[in-house]
Amino acid sequence: MEEHRSTPHFSGHKAGTAPGAREQFSTRIAFLIAGLAVSAWAPLIPYARQRLHVDDAQLGLLLLCLGIGSVAGMPLAGGLAARFGCRRVLLCMGAMFCIALPFLAIAPTMLGMALALLIFGAGIGIFDVVMNIQAVIVERSAHRAMMSGFHGMYSVGGIAGAGGASALMALGSSPLVAAVVVALLAAVALAAIAKALLPYAAESGAPAFVLPRGSVLLIGAICFALFLAEGAVLDWSAVFLTAVRNVDPATAGFGYVAFAATMTLGRLTGDCVVHRLGATRVVLFGALLAASGFLLAILAPSWVLSIIGFGLVGAGASNVVPVMFSAAGRQQVMPTHLAVAAITTMGYAGVLLGPALLGFVAKATTLSFALGLLAALLVAVAMTARAVTR
Repeated sequence: MEEHRSTPHFSGHKAGTAPGAREQFSTRIAFLIAGLAVSAWAPLIPYARQRLHVDDAQLGLLLLCLGIGSVAGMPLAGGLAARFGCRRVLLCMGAMFCIALPFLAIAPTMLGMALALLIFGAGIGIFDVVMNIQAVIVERSAHRAMMSGFHGMYSVGGIAGAGGASALMALGSSPLVAAVVVALLAAVALAAIAKALLPYAAESGAPAFVLPRGSVLLIGAICFALFLAEGAVLDWSAVFLTAVRNVDPATAGFGYVAFAATMTLGRLTGDCVVHRLGATRVVLFGALLAASGFLLAILAPSWVLSIIGFGLVGAGASNVVPVMFSAAGRQQVMPTHLAVAAITTMGYAGVLLGPALLGFVAKATTLSFALGLLAALLVAVAMTARAVTR
């Protein structure tokens, strides 16, 4: 495994206050909270569409508001963390999205829903960057791989949020009750870890914002590619299985289920994998495995093999992004808080823009060809493994 550099001086990081077990636990719970909150929105979408009487195009614009809010807030997160510390920003942004979440279940107009989604997205986006800043500091202080486990907790939270909200509504609860329950759980969990969150964030004297450059730009590009692949499976796997493999729409969602399951399992075991293989091999073999998964999905004649292919994409991609965040903590081109904000923003731009770009490519060619381009992109990621993890 690659050597970690010594921990630099952080604003507020005084002797005897280095992150320990409490801070590691609080970081895991912060990731869990983020996954819990953002995934609770997914089961509310059909109800929002019915309540607002919107068509597919209007719903697409509403969904875009969530992404716009997130990506607009992310570049500001590093500066906020540098000035106020991780703890204050996480608590404020957590309060913001916990308050906004119930409004997603009751907003009566398009304008009201758009505003609620923008606020919810900004809170989630800034929270996401700052929890990753804390994760980088905690991992670096521990001198061992921890990032995959942190991101694994986000996946666990995602399953709990979407599954819990869906179960509540299936049992007869209203969307508002389900949203309030999830928001309260997130708020209570955040309050419970508040004292263990880091009161500092960034190197002393660091600027509030700079454009990504050097190795940070390469790390961000890799995150863009991996988030693009994840967004493609989320938005297009079911379409591929129904349109190309003639799978019944009721079972087409199993492509993403396979992806999410292997992604979660891969991240929960990823720290051990990174420790044994090293970051370079994890990026190399992970990207190649994900590329192979896309090729299996589009070339295999059986829909079962296509679903297995999407599962391989999740397994291969699972630990590449966590390794990138660890690399952001080791690089010395940019201050850590700015590097994390930059690569998070670039990554989420892949989720926001990627599926739409794939749609244009698929319309001009075929969906199989568009997914094949993702396989080629992941092979290119594999070729950068040594350069980005050295």
